[in-house]
Amino acid sequence: APGVFQLASLLVELDPSDEASRILCADALYQMGCVEEAHKLLSVALSRNPQRSPILARLALLQLKKGFMYDGNQLLKKVIKIGDTSCLLPIMDIFKDEDRKLMQRHCHFRALTILKNKQED
Repeated sequence: APGVFQLASLLVELDPSDEASRILCADALYQMGCVEEAHKLLSVALSRNPQRSPILARLALLQLKKGFMYDGNQLLKKVIKIGDTSCLLPIMDIFKDEDRKLMQRHCHFRALTILKNKQED
């Protein structure tokens, strides 16, 4: 992760508008346990392109990890509303095992709640 972070940082310096390098940099920071720094980097990337599912999904995980369930839900809703959920499976490979389980439990619980509410209606 430190080597990936250094490389991605150099790429961001060469082209500050390169979104893929920013995401790679944020992923490396996350892997190194620098969650706040990863969150800041993703927030900057999101401000430049607010409809990017890969950024929104990563931010959702970071919000859930911090215990901000409402914010995490809102970000996941945006990903679903955009319709580009294909980013979720590759991102799951990046997440640490405990965070992958957190995201899976959270999404499973939310899906069950939605189904239960629809059955009651």
